[in-house]
Amino acid sequence: MSVLVAYVDGGSLGNPGPSGIGVVMEGAVGGSLRIAKWIGWQDNNVAEYLALLEALQCAVVLKARALHVYSDSEVVVKQMMGEYACRSPRLYSLNWTCRKLARSLAFSISHVRREDNAEANRLASAAARRESQ
Repeated sequence: MSVLVAYVDGGSLGNPGPSGIGVVMEGAVGGSLRIAKWIGWQDNNVAEYLALLEALQCAVVLKARALHVYSDSEVVVKQMMGEYACRSPRLYSLNWTCRKLARSLAFSISHVRREDNAEANRLASAAARRESQ
């Protein structure tokens, strides 16, 4: 199938707090996909990983051959690239699962400034706010 590009973001209203993820997936047949999902009471780093996981799962379901992800989370990007060790017990299993899924694709990930990830951020914030009210 195709080469997909995903912009991902996760956020919480408080750390931890009500949380949501946002994913903008480009390159899918039929156009771009936008996902805004409530993920419960989480901290920011867990939310960022869950956004990445959502993009990876989506790419696998769409039978993509390649996925490039843009994230404004330096921690997630550097841990996925192996530049930072993942020592946090709460993040380790998420990191492991994301790495395992990433091996099924031609996968790459890059850090992007927050202002260049505005749509994914808006989706994540809307999901967190929608459920917290």
